[in-house]
Amino acid sequence: MNDKLNLVWDMETGDPDDFMTLLWLADHPKINLKAVTITPGSKSQVGIVRWGLDQLELDIPVGAYDINREKQSVSEWHYSTFGVIPPSDNARPGWEVLAETLDADTTLLTGAPLKNLKVLLRDHDEGVTIGRWVAQGGFAGDLVVPEEHRLEKFAGMVTCPTYNFNGDPKGANLALVHPAIKERRCVSKNVCHGVFYNSDFHLEVEKVKDSRKSLGMIYDAMSGYLRKHSEGKKFHDPLAACAALDGSIVTWAEVEVYRSKGEWGSVPCKDTNTWITTAVDHEAFRRVFLGL
Repeated sequence: MNDKLNLVWDMETGDPDDFMTLLWLADHPKINLKAVTITPGSKSQVGIVRWGLDQLELDIPVGAYDINREKQSVSEWHYSTFGVIPPSDNARPGWEVLAETLDADTTLLTGAPLKNLKVLLRDHDEGVTIGRWVAQGGFAGDLVVPEEHRLEKFAGMVTCPTYNFNGDPKGANLALVHPAIKERRCVSKNVCHGVFYNSDFHLEVEKVKDSRKSLGMIYDAMSGYLRKHSEGKKFHDPLAACAALDGSIVTWAEVEVYRSKGEWGSVPCKDTNTWITTAVDHEAFRRVFLGL
């Protein structure tokens, strides 16, 4: 019997935490990473993703939204941290990879604008079933979040722009209503912005960095990052990945997610099968991330 979580990871490479999430997923003993899809999917991005998977000896399908995109869409951090990584065209259309690897027993985790998912649901949805979608995106404001869990920067707000959903709002709106997705879980901006990889967290990672190659790579990469950014790094996508693996590390509210004037919000609503985070147990997140 396979007790691993079947998962497909849809990512971008404009921010370090997407790649840290890729590494963390790739050799996790409780996760079966079935495929990776990339937005927008340039050859430089495919090269970065293929390199990361190769380091962890994982040969799985990689999909790209636009393999011919001229702009590389890779932050300089990747090259300054890991060195020269050549581009690659070893990828298939992202929607095609999603169609082949998603099913009722697989979670789709997204940390990028939803371009690959949009093409799948808009143009190729016949027979498609997605058991669960966990999205890093959306916003739970004062209508949903109890006062004691509101971050100061978001207090008094009902809606807010969010990068991944605004990167393709048509794709986000489609995914939020499409019947092929049986359960939706949004790891929201108002929770993600309270989770940091800082010097204290780095010390915790140091204690376990030899337990998995990915944790060692993350430790080494973040050592360099913290030397330049002592305040630390918001860890949006790793939080979403941990919540996909263990939903008990966050508090969920069933809602309807909506967009208004370029911003996203949510209102309490029953029987939507759409849930959004309102709080996080920081210690539980650390335990899941560290594998304790």
